[in-house]
Amino acid sequence: MIAPEVLLRGAAYHYLQHSTIDMDILAGELAISRATLYRAVGSRDALLGEVFWAIAKVLIAEAAGEAGGTGPDRVIAVSRIFTELLDSAPQMRTFVAAEPQTAARVLFTAAAELRHHAIDAQLRIFVESGIEGDPADLRRRAALYLRTLEGVLYGPLLGSGPIAFEAAEPALRALLTD
Repeated sequence: MIAPEVLLRGAAYHYLQHSTIDMDILAGELAISRATLYRAVGSRDALLGEVFWAIAKVLIAEAAGEAGGTGPDRVIAVSRIFTELLDSAPQMRTFVAAEPQTAARVLFTAAAELRHHAIDAQLRIFVESGIEGDPADLRRRAALYLRTLEGVLYGPLLGSGPIAFEAAEPALRALLTD
């Protein structure tokens, strides 16, 4: 059996090279059978979610490291920088254009593990930035904040067309105050 971290690293590299994941080709690159690959990851969607999350963690850390300030200003700065970093990566644009249904399934469904990771990360950004409140309320606000930010990141996929960060900023800020 292949080590999970080796599989994820190989899958992320494959995605960055091809802007998609072809399970047959990936299995060959990892020198395992297709059946072994599926046993290890469950499904292509699950693997894509893990790859997207691995990449997002790096971008979130970079954005958080670059953002200054505290409170709502810091949360907005992290979001703006993250949006710019993701927008500068052609792989996601290519993937969304080529596989919009798969992208929507992996990025937006409540059952997708990626969504849970993203909400947890947004909640951590709130707390690290000094946003306070009841934990259940903060989690709900983090989920709403994330949905609004997704409109900026993936507006065309959601059917709303492109949305500039500046247009969404007042709604994002409204979720950061009691």
